Amino acid sequence: MTTIRMVDDPGSAAYRAGACNIGPAEIRRRRDAGIAAAVATVLLAVVLVAIGAPAWARLLVFFPAAGAAVGFLQARFRFCAAYAIQGVRNFGPLGGAERVADAADHRADLRAAARLVALSTVAGAVVAIVFALLPL
Repeated sequence: MTTIRMVDDPGSAAYRAGACNIGPAEIRRRRDAGIAAAVATVLLAVVLVAIGAPAWARLLVFFPAAGAAVGFLQARFRFCAAYAIQGVRNFGPLGGAERVADAADHRADLRAAARLVALSTVAGAVVAIVFALLPL
């Protein structure tokens, strides 16, 4: 089973199949997206509580919470799931992605992307279920 591996050297900007496919600019973009989705999660939660939404409706926080998890995990792991699916990587300026040529590397990236998406889904589900079960 392939796991998502952390890059040992945070200053390192080198492609590692299944472990690191984005550089500093892309990492900032993923972190910013995670922050925006976390803020959206909190705002949605506040609105749902303010309008007295039933517990089942509070499960809607799953979507922004999972989005926040995707952003934060991609930034932390220095790995973009969408880039892995597309078979590209980017360590330069935004928009400068290049193709991953080796098929084995692409398969490793796809496995890592699947794990990252699964982790994000679980994180979003945990947040949503806990929020729905709170006696608010």
